Amino acid sequence: MTGLAPAPAYPWPEGKTSAFCFSVDVDAHAPWLWANRDRVPNLLGHHEQRSFGPRVGLPRIASLLASHGIKGSFFVPAIVAEAHPWMLPALLDAGHEVGLHGYFHELVAQVSDDQFTHALEASIQLFKDQTGQAPRGFRSPAWEMTPHMLAECRRLGLYDSSLMGLETPHSVDGVTEVPVSWATDDAIFFKFLGGGGDMAPPLGTDAVMRAWTEELQASRRYGTLMMLTVHDWISGKAVRAQMLDKLLAHVAGAPDIWIATAGQLAGHHRAHAADRDMVQATLPASPLTHPAWKDA
Repeated sequence: MTGLAPAPAYPWPEGKTSAFCFSVDVDAHAPWLWANRDRVPNLLGHHEQRSFGPRVGLPRIASLLASHGIKGSFFVPAIVAEAHPWMLPALLDAGHEVGLHGYFHELVAQVSDDQFTHALEASIQLFKDQTGQAPRGFRSPAWEMTPHMLAECRRLGLYDSSLMGLETPHSVDGVTEVPVSWATDDAIFFKFLGGGGDMAPPLGTDAVMRAWTEELQASRRYGTLMMLTVHDWISGKAVRAQMLDKLLAHVAGAPDIWIATAGQLAGHHRAHAADRDMVQATLPASPLTHPAWKDA
């Protein structure tokens, strides 16, 4: 991965030339609970918006996937699975993948290494208790990672799906990475909670459908992975589910696209492409330590 020569095409299976993954970050009430961990407010507005996800959004998204014959990857905070013990078994029974997404959707910058490890191990145990099997994948809340988190994923044999250093599966510090993309995440376009904290009103579905269709076309042209990420309480709303229905029709009708779960993508990479695209998560030194810098 040096120089100007294009990298060899990624070896997708079965004669496919690109890939698509439908992933859901089943955040539900977890981010609200983490943000208010010091004092849970006596207010219903934000909590009720997020509760729409497990009540309506998640079943609607699952039904939509079934109508197109697509299996998805659902990354679930353990506190959400704890509050809804039907969720993980129901998703597995429908043929989907379930993966880790923190315990409380705790943000990386707000926890210590020891706290992260404890929460990760507790999440794995809860998944085992509810499903009888250990999860294979991890996705960090807010898509941030540290070298310690990567080391823990490697120790526990987990793939990660939180980073975006490449557009195809690769490895980072020996951990198989199934990359994400902000451009194909619904939250940046549609998330709106109200109460004065939002940066802008949500976009309409026409604009997002146009952008994601372009993403799909570009993925097919360049042979990359299009990782779509939606949230239960956001894209489970009727008009957005309707938009997803149209997008998935395009995906399902394209014979050159490999539709796979994140776990299938990770497994394929380990089996058929593990010797390529290996990167190190080495952070650069501060510019203030560089010889070109001189203090006043």
